[in-house]
Amino acid sequence: QVQLVESGGGLVQAGGFLRLSCAASGSIFSIDPMGWYRQAPGKERELVARIRSGDSTLYADSVKGRFFISRDNAKNTLYLQMNSLKPEDTAMYYCAVISRYNGNVVNWGQGTQVTVSS
Repeated sequence: QVQLVESGGGLVQAGGFLRLSCAASGSIFSIDPMGWYRQAPGKERELVARIRSGDSTLYADSVKGRFFISRDNAKNTLYLQMNSLKPEDTAMYYCAVISRYNGNVVNWGQGTQVTVSS
């Protein structure tokens, strides 16, 4: 399994933006799909965005039009561009490898904290 290391989190004011990165220890060319999840205090972990090898994407309704997932196979890196951030986006964000067979997550990163102040 590849190791996943997230970065790019931090504290930002509402309306601001951040770009999260997820660096994999090996090739992600054949990893399909990959995604970003988040977990806020007291809440369940939820899917934020998912991308397949053909660059088809899926987003949670709460982030559609504001967040954009992308992947750079040459750099073995997954990205999440987050625009127009809201306080309710505050959470720990996790990069994930998702099973193409059953949709379960088979590998997690350690997470990066995103805090949006009002």
